[in-house]
Amino acid sequence: MNTIAANLQGVKSRIERSAGAAGRDPRDIVLVAVTKTFGPEAIRDAHAAGQRDFGESYAQEALEKMQALADLPIVWHFIGPVQSNKTRPIAESFDWVHAIDRLKIAERLSAQRPAGRPPLQVCIEVNVSGEASKAGVAPEAAPALAAMVVRLPNLRLRGLMTIPEPTPDTALQRRRFEQLRALRDALNRDGCGLDTLSMGMSDDFETAIAAGATMVRVGTAIFGPRPRR
Repeated sequence: MNTIAANLQGVKSRIERSAGAAGRDPRDIVLVAVTKTFGPEAIRDAHAAGQRDFGESYAQEALEKMQALADLPIVWHFIGPVQSNKTRPIAESFDWVHAIDRLKIAERLSAQRPAGRPPLQVCIEVNVSGEASKAGVAPEAAPALAAMVVRLPNLRLRGLMTIPEPTPDTALQRRRFEQLRALRDALNRDGCGLDTLSMGMSDDFETAIAAGATMVRVGTAIFGPRPRR
């Protein structure tokens, strides 16, 4: 077993334990392997070990990998900030977009989604920690954005995503994640029908699972330290 396969198995075991401790079914939690700055061979190794969902943050880099890996059945997630000049390739090539925080971006993705492809699965990014340096809509603004995104014809609004401030304080981590879950629940009471909470990364995904995460985005714990771009 190579290092990536062993690490992937270790992460999946941690997901199973965390889900069990929370009284949840681990099959309800999707692992997105974050491969930004890693090459196609790392993705091939993870895919050979059973991984199917992969996350990228840089559109051009991702498109090159998609071309190199066109023979593999992969679910591609765009997890980084979406720039207006990159919406077309993202709309054309990805299955999921996790970080919508502006109506303009959502409208462009919907308009540029190719005919014949299924709706682009999307999440609204929410800045639960209020950091000025972070992308994401403020929690109080999320309902209005969700109400507009859900009407766009070529998108399917699946849920919410967040990247809270890094902290070793697990109680604070949990409060941030529970804030996102509470917001999802409030939107569902208004009829949004959301089923996805994309939250938790290598250092905090176990806390996120305890708080209700349905997708965790893990890179370093699987692939090791990120190489320089």
